[in-house]
Amino acid sequence: MERLGNLKTYHFPPENNDDDSSQSPDSSPIGGSTTPNLLSQNSDEQGKQMSRTPRRVSSTNEYDDPFSNAEIYYGPETDPRKTTVKYLKPGTKLNRTRTMSVFGNISTSRQTMLDDHYLRRRGSEDDSYLSSKGNRRFFIENVDATLEELLRNEDTDRNYQITIEDKGPKVIKVGTANSFGFNHISIRGTYMLSNLLQELTIAKSFGRHQIFLDEARINEDPVNRLSRLITNQFWNSLTRRIDLYNIGEMASDGKIDTPEAKNPRVYVPHNCPEQYAFYIQAAQMNPSLKLEVEYLPEAITPEYVKSLNRTPGLLALAMEEHVNPSTGEASLIGYPYAVPGGRFNELYGWDSYMIALGLLESNKVDVAKGMVEHFMFEIKHYGKILNANRSYYLCRSQPPFLTDMANIVFDRIGGDNNPSAINFIKRAFVSAIKEYKSVWISEPRYDQETGLSCYHPDGIGIPPETEPDHFDTILYPYTKKYNCSLEELRKMYNNGDIKEPALDEFFLHDRAVRESGHDTTYRFEGVCAYLATIDLNSLLYKYETDIADAIEKYFGDKFVDPNDYSVSTSADWRKLANQRKERVNKYMWDEESGFFFDYNVHIKKRTSYESATTFWALWSGLATPHQAQVMIEKTLPKLEVLGGLVCCTERSRGPISINRPFRQWDYPFGWAPHQILAWKGLEDYGYKGIATRLSYRWLFMMTKAFVDFNGIVVEKYNVTSGIDPHRVEAEYGNQGADFKGVAKEGFGWVNSSYLLGLKYMDSHARRALGTCIPPDPFFKNLRPDQMKTYDL
Repeated sequence: MERLGNLKTYHFPPENNDDDSSQSPDSSPIGGSTTPNLLSQNSDEQGKQMSRTPRRVSSTNEYDDPFSNAEIYYGPETDPRKTTVKYLKPGTKLNRTRTMSVFGNISTSRQTMLDDHYLRRRGSEDDSYLSSKGNRRFFIENVDATLEELLRNEDTDRNYQITIEDKGPKVIKVGTANSFGFNHISIRGTYMLSNLLQELTIAKSFGRHQIFLDEARINEDPVNRLSRLITNQFWNSLTRRIDLYNIGEMASDGKIDTPEAKNPRVYVPHNCPEQYAFYIQAAQMNPSLKLEVEYLPEAITPEYVKSLNRTPGLLALAMEEHVNPSTGEASLIGYPYAVPGGRFNELYGWDSYMIALGLLESNKVDVAKGMVEHFMFEIKHYGKILNANRSYYLCRSQPPFLTDMANIVFDRIGGDNNPSAINFIKRAFVSAIKEYKSVWISEPRYDQETGLSCYHPDGIGIPPETEPDHFDTILYPYTKKYNCSLEELRKMYNNGDIKEPALDEFFLHDRAVRESGHDTTYRFEGVCAYLATIDLNSLLYKYETDIADAIEKYFGDKFVDPNDYSVSTSADWRKLANQRKERVNKYMWDEESGFFFDYNVHIKKRTSYESATTFWALWSGLATPHQAQVMIEKTLPKLEVLGGLVCCTERSRGPISINRPFRQWDYPFGWAPHQILAWKGLEDYGYKGIATRLSYRWLFMMTKAFVDFNGIVVEKYNVTSGIDPHRVEAEYGNQGADFKGVAKEGFGWVNSSYLLGLKYMDSHARRALGTCIPPDPFFKNLRPDQMKTYDL
């Protein structure tokens, strides 16, 4: 593997480089370099290759230079060892931030080094600035050379990250600021070195040759650092907004490999001529993009959606009109939205709700509001909140969260005191009622006999967005039956030339699993479309109660549906909610085990799969106080593990083998949505102590991975692992783990979970998290009065 030449950095041009050249290093946090690059000619060529790296579409603030704002870039102003913070007694000193894992592992090199280490005087150390000012600053004279040295010596496994598994000496000398690099200080330990790697990677991506760096920046308390990165950087990197200039990149889709899919394409609803004109203008402004723009028909059928499989495209989203104040010219621009991870450009369904919770914690209200606007647009023009806004998702929805999402945004944009907010909430609930009626209590998702709903999308053929060989194991036996190749079989099946009911049922359930958001799990394998799940029916109960409240408060307790002209009152919707609760209790509740189980409407039998989604009944308010108590006594002990709540019990998942591999929504993995909804549900039922205990477990696991593995924040975790919880050996890998040097996005709902979980933490817990104290030792050493906080 080549080293620095393949170092993937994020190449965003600085907002204004002119200022850097005119400032001396002493007058600016970042010193502009006028000295020649000290790297070799080979490294220069490598740098040219790096500059040609294609840039993905990033945030609305993608050209903001983090170096231009010292508060954002440098973090805390003083050395953490000398900082007195508000939650400590006056004069209390903090210990130096940990530099190695304190739980379960230590790098082999460190163990060996401790055996062979002997004391000797350190050379060329400069503590004068520390002693005189209480804060040390470093001068990195050559960013490229220091970065190369750091990777060469410390990144022993050559993955462009510095972790506890690397076997380097875990020390590097850097120049001091007050000596202008003449004297040196040693930076030691995994955490500080990985932070240095991150800062150097960012500096290189902005073309910096020399920088000044506060020690506090790389020695920052990890809880503060991670929450700061989420708020100031990760959300911006995950934010998208369609405009005339980025639509070509936004519409491009690497998942479909057909000749017709090479050109970017946008599909526009049949009754949106303004948007059609907008995209035509974008295509004309840059003919080289070869952007194709097409109208959708008024009636979107599964047959039509299948016909687009070879010509996929981005589906238009909501846009607002902007007027140039100087010219008076009006133009359209998309509402902002956040995506789950850095590789995505589409707006996703239930991810957006979880992301919105974190965005609002970070005061990114406009982005959260924009996502609600997009969902209203999707319901109006596509009939549902989509899995994501790509043409092959037109038949598929995802778990519905619109009513609660609209309510929390409404509160943040002024609530009842803002007429515009009231208009917003009315529009949102009109859309939610349409979705409720046309999607969730209509065929094929609604089961007439039980009165419950299932994930049951329609669709024809093989889902085109999957990897080409994803279904080969399923399809291969049919190649022998028809004496053809896999490619020929796919074509015949998709065109309807052969009829195979068994394949039809397999792909029905496969689509349902994807609609459920829990793709994949043995809980749903081969049966999902026949299951009335506790998660979906809890969400619909929340819809019914939220809609009842909205009709009573904002529609004068009389709602005239503009879509079917029916009239309903809050009492009507509360009746629907009570009926659903009765049916859930009848078909799903199991008093003996304390679980709400899914119900198979096809064979008319309750399942026994013990899933963490049982706690969604608490989040929605569907469970009774008695049921909540039983769940605490019987269910929680089965699902609470080292890192929080596990997806399901090991017994339910069953044995793992070569022929029965891990599924990512099963034991031993844990996901942020399960934690977030359980915390809120437990708190609402009076069990805040348990919510606090579970949140500490989850935050510990996230913080530990962040400290020990180069600032990593990933899509999901192995919540039973105390060493490397980010390692998930299941299909689809683990989004957020594959970065070079520095993670810039984290993962949407995991970012949210960290900010939300910290709301349960007092100062004592935050300090414990900052030093990565595992849950069990932390809980064991609490005072009796503190144990009550964690319901121990």
